[in-house]
Amino acid sequence: WELKIMIMVPMVPSVVTLHHLNVFSLVFSPLSGARQQKLMAFRQKARTISGRREGPYRVLVAMQCLKREEFDGQDTMDKMFDYSVKRFGKADCLGTREVLSEENETQPNGKVFKKLVLGDYHWRSYTEVDKAVGLLGSGLTALGQRPKENVAIFCETRAEWMITAQACFRRNFPLITIYATLGEDAVAYGLNECGATHLITSIELMETKLKVPALQHLIYVDDETLTTTGYPETLRIHSMKSVMELGAKPENLTVKVKRPSPSDLAVVMYTSGSTGQPKGVMILHSNLTAGMAGQCERIPGLGPQDSYIGYLPLAHVLELTAEISCLTHGCRIGYSSPQTLTDESTKIKKGCKGDCTVLQPTLLAAVPEIMDRLHKTVMRRVQERSSLQRGLFQMCYDYKLEQLKKGHDTPLCDTLLFKKVKLLLGGNIRMMLSGGAPLSPATQYFINVCFCCPVAQGYGLTETSGAATITHYSDHSTGRVGAPLVCCEIKLRDWPQGGYTSRDQPNPRGEILIGGPNIAMGYYKSEHLNGDFLMENGQRWFCTGDVGEIHDDGCLQIVDRKKDLVKLQAGEYVSLAKVEGALKSCTLIDNICAYANSDQNYVISFVVPNQKELTSLAKKCGVEGEWEEICNHPSMEAEVVKVIAQVATSFKLQRFEIPQKVCLSPEPWTPETGLVTDAFKLRRKQLRSHYQSDIERLYGGK
Repeated sequence: WELKIMIMVPMVPSVVTLHHLNVFSLVFSPLSGARQQKLMAFRQKARTISGRREGPYRVLVAMQCLKREEFDGQDTMDKMFDYSVKRFGKADCLGTREVLSEENETQPNGKVFKKLVLGDYHWRSYTEVDKAVGLLGSGLTALGQRPKENVAIFCETRAEWMITAQACFRRNFPLITIYATLGEDAVAYGLNECGATHLITSIELMETKLKVPALQHLIYVDDETLTTTGYPETLRIHSMKSVMELGAKPENLTVKVKRPSPSDLAVVMYTSGSTGQPKGVMILHSNLTAGMAGQCERIPGLGPQDSYIGYLPLAHVLELTAEISCLTHGCRIGYSSPQTLTDESTKIKKGCKGDCTVLQPTLLAAVPEIMDRLHKTVMRRVQERSSLQRGLFQMCYDYKLEQLKKGHDTPLCDTLLFKKVKLLLGGNIRMMLSGGAPLSPATQYFINVCFCCPVAQGYGLTETSGAATITHYSDHSTGRVGAPLVCCEIKLRDWPQGGYTSRDQPNPRGEILIGGPNIAMGYYKSEHLNGDFLMENGQRWFCTGDVGEIHDDGCLQIVDRKKDLVKLQAGEYVSLAKVEGALKSCTLIDNICAYANSDQNYVISFVVPNQKELTSLAKKCGVEGEWEEICNHPSMEAEVVKVIAQVATSFKLQRFEIPQKVCLSPEPWTPETGLVTDAFKLRRKQLRSHYQSDIERLYGGK
């Protein structure tokens, strides 16, 4: 069906044109590129099962029934892992890099950063991990842990986290997951609410002293020795190694293991929450097996040949389900962190290799914030090149993007140019999964072009076990999140106050409701918050609060969020998420939060500027000083407003949607600041409190 002929001819870079590139990559096909694209775009992926525009919609392969498990009979998490051990016993399973040395490096501003020199990955096979899982579970039982009693984990993403999870799944200990970056009060709130007596954590996180009266046993995962000074005398502190040694004793190994059933509680996952206190989402074994069956169906060729790099928080449903899906199909997982991911990451010593370079993963999950950083990092490098090199890069980029939209490959461009960009993530990435927040079209196209791999954009929530939709790997359209997974169905509920109904043209719109066996049971000890969970005709549904549009081919697009819609004084409705999505494409902006008061007639914004770009702009404007002084300078606020207006106009934002005033933040928003979640979603309530004085200033003291 397709024959590619590469014609190699002498080439002078200064006179390369798109005509030359077309000569280099001739594609012969019985269908024209335009017709191929049209057929791909309109190939039906899902349809309504009721005949009504609002749905419910199911993917075509699940029209008769929704899928509940990846493999027949493997209906609990422990059975799934046992099945993997049986099939992939000697294969690499979990890998960790050895820390060779740590060095303190003083920055020009006087701050001291810790830099690491890391060795190769050391691997444990599936059989070895299985043994560790058994010993840890046995040890926890010997310490008094009983089936259906909670075990909490408050730890960074690492192999010991996954071993703990599998041990809890096997012994029917509900696993309470808490983000490592939650504030001390929020951590204490979650631990006190769940009532866990056993906590797995790390030495670094133990520095908070974890003031939780119910705790009886604290288990740290590190190999280092620990000073117990300052902890309550009633709290017994163990290393994970010592607990496993306890579990290895014959009298403990012979204790009968009580396995879970599909209806048993597997995880209580405390969301970092964009508002208020964290909520514990109750997820059953059957919820997780269904959600992962849906995810695995959208990842082609998942198997032992794949390497997955794990660095997102395992307390986040995206990372947890992604990793367990990989283990289900025999992939190996190499652990990393955002600070050691690439050669240029903040904790990697200059000249040393980051985790991606060493592992060379084939699969990677990311939140849009990380993909945006990759985009801006590469583009800044390009801008530092000569005008000839910049022109050649842009020409190749435009050409490849045009060919991708037609369904064609560009082997010459990939080999000569984009291969070097791809090396930033090890060079072997064949697919990325984006989730946690909307991905901008510009960033999605950039990843498609420069990293030579498809981006599967997913949509799901903790309350849906991370599963709802994922785009097909061959779908290069932007702004959409794909058709429903085989484990669930989606319908729309009219929201007339926001102007969204199933009667809208050309496509139906409304609040997204997700139903299926992947829907969680509600919020732990918070029945008063369970109003968003519904039961209809024997099936559970979750009301997401997101507003969606379903296209002719059955794919979903997120267009708004009910909580992000603000009515201005003059009656216009502003979607804050829409404004932020448009302006985040600006290279001057690292992060942005739009804000509006209903008693005002204009929008303002808080911006984390890109230091290099803003410093360059300040120099052009004659503004000098330290970074904080530049950010607080009124002239720079005015200049950023001008740039914002230009970008907003290019995205066709309405006049009333464009921020009229701006506050520049010299400090980035990280999960540690409490201003964003671990998935880098904005925490609007906390941002409003943090910038209250600036809000009053920008609104003239009102």
